[in-house]
Amino acid sequence: MKKVLVIAYYWPPSAGSGVQRWLKFVKYLREYGWEPVVYTPENPDFDLKDERLAAEIPEGVQIIRRPIFEPFQLYSKLTGQQAGAQVNPVMKGGKKDSNWKSSLALWIRANVFIPDSRMFWIRPSVRFLSDWLQHNKVDAIVSTGPPHSMHLIALGIKEKTGLPWLADFRDPWTKIDFFHELALEPWAEEKHRRLERQVLRKADSVVVVGNQMKADFDSMGFRHVEVVTNGYDPADIDLSQPHQPDPAFSILHIGMLGKARSHAIFWEGLSRLREENPGLKKDLIVRIYGVTDPWVMSQIEHFEDQSWIQFLPYIPHEEVIRVQREAAVLLLSINDVPMAKGIITGKIFEYLAIGNPVLCIGPPDGDAAAIIREANAGPIVGFQDEEGFRKAVLSLYENWKSGYSANGKGDHEKYSRRSLCGRIAALLNQISDKE
Repeated sequence: MKKVLVIAYYWPPSAGSGVQRWLKFVKYLREYGWEPVVYTPENPDFDLKDERLAAEIPEGVQIIRRPIFEPFQLYSKLTGQQAGAQVNPVMKGGKKDSNWKSSLALWIRANVFIPDSRMFWIRPSVRFLSDWLQHNKVDAIVSTGPPHSMHLIALGIKEKTGLPWLADFRDPWTKIDFFHELALEPWAEEKHRRLERQVLRKADSVVVVGNQMKADFDSMGFRHVEVVTNGYDPADIDLSQPHQPDPAFSILHIGMLGKARSHAIFWEGLSRLREENPGLKKDLIVRIYGVTDPWVMSQIEHFEDQSWIQFLPYIPHEEVIRVQREAAVLLLSINDVPMAKGIITGKIFEYLAIGNPVLCIGPPDGDAAAIIREANAGPIVGFQDEEGFRKAVLSLYENWKSGYSANGKGDHEKYSRRSLCGRIAALLNQISDKE
């Protein structure tokens, strides 16, 4: 069995979307002839934790944990906010702040901590792993980011050892949705782009999660880019288990809901439809689970009646599956940002596997819309398409009242974590066999 060293910041007990991709790949790699060794921080700074995720790690997998220094205490002092690692650094805690302390913190984040605040872990990790690799043979290394400091650790190891390297991008680097909002000085922006080019040039294989990201990297002249999407784990979704459908016409959103992902046509459109349709007014409930930007609250504070909206805390992943199965409609809300066409949120694949109708708000010609359309999973509405939104909700509501589930007869097996892991293993075989 070949061995692969996986360099990952997000790892149990970290919770949230960042941990799921490589936790699941590690779970299935042995089936394809690869033994994973995971290198991860001993004391990372993140808000969301779920100790139960450790049960997903296969027995006997070696986990190497090393101390990391993260400067979030400085951020907290400057802004007075708790700085969770999974929160968008432009919108820490929810809304974009305008006071001088927050502006200074943002400037430091953008221009000093390059590529990100985990930069202080790069050199110690390269030193440690270089020594470790002298006594422990591996056949390939993997880095997964963001944070993109993980790629720079792998770059350092690559330069020292020549080991085959697969760089996995869960999100873009210089084209990530908030990059244009960072207060970057010209020299800092160029440094980001230079480091990005180095990673793309030196990695033996680059993996991205969507076609738009691949097209962006291809346009930069890098031709060894492969698409391996996120997915769902069939082991998490046992559809044979009984569940009680929600008696209300419930629209569910799971995960962080920030300003860019909270759309006026959704809130205003539903508010108007409730006033026009007594049945919908009686039946509708919107449930938002997870971290919610305070700015979202400001979008609805003028509603006289807010009883149909529930903001609920983060819940463990096993609970997520249950509430998704119970919901009448699963909301897939894409960030309204310049790179929106390339955004594919991780939850989309679980939506397809669960099979409840999906309401997608995002670019009709984007990557997420293509997946929803292929699976016939539900309507797709543009960010400003008020009439399209109205028709979509009324259609979903009528289907719900009639007991009809509109859904996904398309092929979603190709999005299973086990199948996707096979594609990762094939790429690892390809780059390691060249050596």
